[in-house]
Amino acid sequence: MVKKICGIGAGYVGGPTMAVIALKCPSIEVAVVDISHSRISAWNSDKLPIYEPGLEQVIQQCRGKNLHFSTDVEKHVYEADIIFVNVNTPTKTSGLGAGKAADLTYWETAARVIADVSRSNKIVVEKSTVPVRTAEVIEKILVHNSNGKIKYQILSNPEFLSEGTAMQDLLNPDRVLLGGNDSLEGQEAIQKLKDIYAHWVPQDRIITTNLWSAELSKLADNAFLAQRISSINAMSALCEATGADVSQVSCVLSKNTKLGSKYLNASVGFGGSCFQKDILNLVYICESNGLFEVANYWKEVVKVNDYQKSRFVKKVVTSMFNTVSGKKIAVLGFSFKKDTSDTRKTPAIDVCKGLLADNACLSIYDPRVSEEQIRRDLSTNESHWDHSIQAKSTSFTSAKQVSVFADVYEATKDAHGICVLTEWDEFKTIDYRKVFDSMVKPAFVFDGRNVLDVDKLREIGFIAYSIGKPLNQWVDC
Repeated sequence: MVKKICGIGAGYVGGPTMAVIALKCPSIEVAVVDISHSRISAWNSDKLPIYEPGLEQVIQQCRGKNLHFSTDVEKHVYEADIIFVNVNTPTKTSGLGAGKAADLTYWETAARVIADVSRSNKIVVEKSTVPVRTAEVIEKILVHNSNGKIKYQILSNPEFLSEGTAMQDLLNPDRVLLGGNDSLEGQEAIQKLKDIYAHWVPQDRIITTNLWSAELSKLADNAFLAQRISSINAMSALCEATGADVSQVSCVLSKNTKLGSKYLNASVGFGGSCFQKDILNLVYICESNGLFEVANYWKEVVKVNDYQKSRFVKKVVTSMFNTVSGKKIAVLGFSFKKDTSDTRKTPAIDVCKGLLADNACLSIYDPRVSEEQIRRDLSTNESHWDHSIQAKSTSFTSAKQVSVFADVYEATKDAHGICVLTEWDEFKTIDYRKVFDSMVKPAFVFDGRNVLDVDKLREIGFIAYSIGKPLNQWVDC
């Protein structure tokens, strides 16, 4: 019987996932551990380190009862029956496979900690997204450091939550995937984990596979979703060139029951910590197995995403008389999607850097992202995409080029143009007449998320651009 669970890693996956397990399994003690004292302190405070709708209420209900946040990693690993590893697996930046392969440094570190402190049999669960056959590597580390006295079962239980809807995804998942060995011990481990999820997930939504299928399924899942976004974004470029309307095309596609309606909204591009990282990992795995044609296919998904961001920047610059130098551009939204404070791989970073490279002055507003985070993201030298406008260094050299505001009307005041880069609901209800009156004329709006009523904006007097709309609809007011 499982009495104690330890989750290693208190980030976007570990915190919410462990909180929901604690909520639904009140008889199980759940500990979330991390070596970052500041992060654990935040989890134990009134200001959580991440924003997710519904998360704060669950934390308040469980924290201090059967949910604990701690930096004492060894203690809670030692006591746990099941250990979830929720650590980051970023793309390698140097060495073999740099730019594509997953960096498993944090995973290996976690495995060695488990091996060092364990004195009883453990079930170790891969929650992080990992390359296929990672479980094999982790098992070697654990087994070779246990002297045969401790038995480990490695399970793959990839997360399928989406930031912004993470709590709903965890509380009411469309599926839970459990992968393990076909041995008797492996099947017993799967059943123990299955019994935990059965507290709130219907049995028919719990899928069991072998380890390798579970690991690959997560990569495939993100690759297919990203492919869908790049597909509609590719169509948006064609719509602009031919006079078609991407919203109408999306509507037609959504009525096809074989396709469905999700992930058919054209935008400035996808972001987040997973899509690009997982596709590049998939590319590396394909290349490592000699499947170069397959690798090239998936590379194009990322290329189209980069192209969409580049195309958006070009549209802003060319529309504003071929230069934004010295012009104030209000950027509305910096997180990679609404209802989250996460800025990892957000399209806003690349768009802002592209505009800064043309010497624009940016005034940025996001309801959830801190000024510190925005400035940190824009000060990095990481190159996300290849674009002529961004040929020079995009690490802005003057703080005067970037201002961050806590009020949307202050951010847009005296601006020459507005770029909507996150689909926050509040952007739909802004008083755009008030905004227009405070802007330099002609006043431009570039809707990178297709969330605004551009017809009404044009009636006010804006020169408005939406992705995937016919050119003749936005060149003239």
